[in-house]
Amino acid sequence: MTALSRSLTVERPGSHMLTEGPLPEPGPGEVRVRVAAAGICMSDREVYDGHRDPAYVRYPVVPGHEWSGTVDAVGEGVDPALTGRRTVAEGFRACGRCERCRCGETSLCTAGYDETGFTRPGAFADHVVVPARLLHPLADDADLRAAALLEPAAVIAAAVRAGAPEPGERVAVLGAGTLGLLAVQLLAAVSPAELTVIDPRAGRAAQALDFGASEARAPKEAEEVRGRYDLVVETAGAPSTAADACLLARRGGRVVLTGMFTPGAVGIDPVHLSLSQLTVRSVFGAPSAAWSYAVRAFTAGLLDPAPLITHEFPLERFAEAVALVGSGDPETGKVLLRP
Repeated sequence: MTALSRSLTVERPGSHMLTEGPLPEPGPGEVRVRVAAAGICMSDREVYDGHRDPAYVRYPVVPGHEWSGTVDAVGEGVDPALTGRRTVAEGFRACGRCERCRCGETSLCTAGYDETGFTRPGAFADHVVVPARLLHPLADDADLRAAALLEPAAVIAAAVRAGAPEPGERVAVLGAGTLGLLAVQLLAAVSPAELTVIDPRAGRAAQALDFGASEARAPKEAEEVRGRYDLVVETAGAPSTAADACLLARRGGRVVLTGMFTPGAVGIDPVHLSLSQLTVRSVFGAPSAAWSYAVRAFTAGLLDPAPLITHEFPLERFAEAVALVGSGDPETGKVLLRP
């Protein structure tokens, strides 16, 4: 009997179907991974709703850029010892040849945007095929359910690397969603003097304290600590949070923006930016070094994404799963598909 594999295809905004076909075969330099778990994030919801910038999606598409699994086949030129390895993989299909790639900034590849789950078939499927060079193999006993969140963890690792926190500094995290709570774990490992999380949701604030934050504040309460922090990591992507993050930073402080802002977001005051001599960085995706950072932290036990997972669904219940993402339900954390 011919082995079969299922995949969830978004044919066009608002329309999807679950199909079954022959196992995808890895080509030269590629591996096939049996998917263990795949996370659904707001970017996937935007793909389904048709709200993602057309330059960053190609329909029809199998979504799924946050995932983990086990290598079950390798293509020509790939080390066969990878077969059976638990793994995650970078999403950006960077060219590896342009100046930015050669400088290690693979998320700034100038060859054009190309990413698993947006322009290439992703992991809302039984199997996904990716270039072997993008793999980050995991420990033999790695929790693949938790490892599905290593993609957002790599984004936060990129933010932490950009912010360069030092022990004893005052640090704030603006937003306690998936990115914010992962940021708390990575930043707590640096031993800041203060680690403040700002979010209006009491449940998320409590979870941040469990993860190592020293205090949690609602946005209104955050006005009392403006100008206090050496480093502010913004993760919410709300209309005002980029400007708010700059107000929280001390003079000469650093701000890293990781949230995906929609058109119409409040701009940063250039007068405040200039007079306060702030350093402001933004993060979109993660370069290879940030993936390595996140995987090392996960392997060392400094990063545990598992408590963020609140819902798990089979592929057949994709419609129900994607409706939860961005629904505003405070009880909804990370939603997984389990093929």
